[in-house]
Formats: sequence, structure tokens, C-alpha cells
Amino acid sequence: MTPALLAMTVEELTDAVQQLGHPAYRARQLADWVYAKAVTDPAAMTNLPKALAQGFDILTSRVVARADGRDGTIKLLIELADGERIECVMMPSPKRVTACLSTQVGCSMACVFCASGMEGLRRNLSAGEILEQILHLSQACKRRITNAVFMGVGEPLANYDATIAAVRALVDPQRFNISARHVTVSTVGLPKKIRRLAREGLPITLAISLHAPNDALRKQLLPTAGGTPIADILAAAQEFFEAHKREITIEYVLLGGVNDSMVCADALAKLARTIRCNVNLIRFNPVDPSTLVPPTIATVKAFAQRLGKRGVNVHVRRPRGRDVAAACGQLRRNRPLQSDSR
Repeated sequence: MTPALLAMTVEELTDAVQQLGHPAYRARQLADWVYAKAVTDPAAMTNLPKALAQGFDILTSRVVARADGRDGTIKLLIELADGERIECVMMPSPKRVTACLSTQVGCSMACVFCASGMEGLRRNLSAGEILEQILHLSQACKRRITNAVFMGVGEPLANYDATIAAVRALVDPQRFNISARHVTVSTVGLPKKIRRLAREGLPITLAISLHAPNDALRKQLLPTAGGTPIADILAAAQEFFEAHKREITIEYVLLGGVNDSMVCADALAKLARTIRCNVNLIRFNPVDPSTLVPPTIATVKAFAQRLGKRGVNVHVRRPRGRDVAAACGQLRRNRPLQSDSR
């Protein structure tokens, strides 16, 4: 079995290159092709012996379908080596290119507003499988990825070791070289894992998928994760803030007639003022077969204004890729897509 290149640190890659009989500097050249240029074809690595690159597994997955949104968003359906499938998304803007990454095949959290958990959890992704999404997306958009958000299929902190290994590769100056401040890990709120993350020495952004202002409603919306008291989650999040002085992001999907009342806004504001945070409001993106509906634009605006008047730093997230089911909550483990060779 050939070694998986993306799973290696640069030091490990150097050792492996030398074990194959090549000088150490070839490891830096190989890493430059893969990480800086997103080149995965050994034949295109013109300054390397072809046998060297062929001695490693660079990609174990393949793109089986692509969907292009009107706003420039690109969604890829990726088939893994064992035949399982995941989705990942690239969201471009003039000054940055953001990759939305999956960490599991399916999800066990079963959030009622999210397509990712509708088929349950199949397995965790390896760190290499997470990182391969970066290469696929970079090749698809022909631009370097500058930002990464762990907000695709799966609960990142439930696949803790692989997620952290992937984050370390992303922020490593000798690998993907993405600023830690441009990496966000989103979680439904696993307090022990959040506290562990605080000790990793990674000054990334932590996002808490809250979605309800009280424990009773949260239990209904997030059946698996909702049993953890909100107070425990926010206490752990505050510890992360104290460790890195990085404000927490609270994510709140607004569901029409469910959690979008002014009473909910007041309760959310009270929670948000207990920690250093920003609140991101997300208008629900419809998913089949859910009967949930998005609130009106006017309701979203009123909810945001209510939070702002109560001293909360609030933003309304602009939906990206909704026309190709690539927006927040719409990614799935498996679906038929039209192949796109562009």
C-alpha cells in the first residue's frame, strides 16, 4: 500500500521521500506541487522524478458530479475509495475563496432543519479525506483556497482527531498555509470536546450551532445534541475564548413560526450577552422532505434589529448556492447530480 501524502506532516513526508531513495529536498518540491498549486497528477510535476510522486497516494477520492450556482458557488459530489459519498462546497468572493468541508459520511445529530443527518451516520472521514476536498475544490475553481469552514456534512468534534489533524494541515505554513483566523470549526456543542479544542493551541474561530434560546426548544430541534444544557455549552465556549481571545460565533437558523418570535429574540440576546460572541442569523434553507418553512424577510430583519437593540453584535448570513442545494443545511451524504465537465 502506498502512503497517503495528505496524512503526513512535512517531516514525515521528508522521511518517506528519503526512504524511497530520493534526497530530502524533493519532499519540499512535492509538497509545493500538492499544497501550493493543488497539482495531483505526477506527470504535471515537471521538476520531479515521476516515480517519486507515484510513490504516494495523493487523491483516494474522485469528483463524480458538480453543480454550479448562479452566484459562483460550486458544489462537488465526492466518491470515496470505499464508494461512500460526501458533498463539499466552494464559495468565491473577490478577496477570498471559502471551502465548506465535510467531516463525516452522514451525521448522527439529526437536526430537524438539516439534510445532512437524514440518512444517519455511516462513518468518520480520515484527515486525508477531509483535506482532499480542499484539493478538489481548488482544482474546480482554479483558485487557491483562502478560508475553510468545517460546516459540511457531519459533526466535526464527533470526529475530533481527524478534524484537528486536518486543521493543523490547513494552518501549517509548509502545507496549505491558511491563516488560523480564516478557519472556522462549527459544532452543535460538545462541551468536553470544546474544552479540549481550547487546549490545542489553535487560534481558529469556534462556531456554536445553537438554533434555540432555551433547552426545551433545542431538544426538539436538535434531538441528539439537545440534551446538553445550553449553559454548559456556552461555559465551554467561553473557555475557548479565554484561551485564544477569539470571539465565538453563535449560529441560529431562523425557522418560520418556530424560533423566530420576539420572545425568542429576547431570550437569545440574554444568552449572547453572557459570552464574547457574534450572532449569525441564517434564514432557513428548505430541504426535502421537511415541512419547515423559512420566515419572511421582514421577520428576519425584525429579529436582527431586536438583538442589536439589546447590545448583541448580529449579522444576517447571505445565502450562497441555494439554487444548487449548496446552502447551509442542504448538504447530503448522497444524491444524484448532473455531471458537469466544465
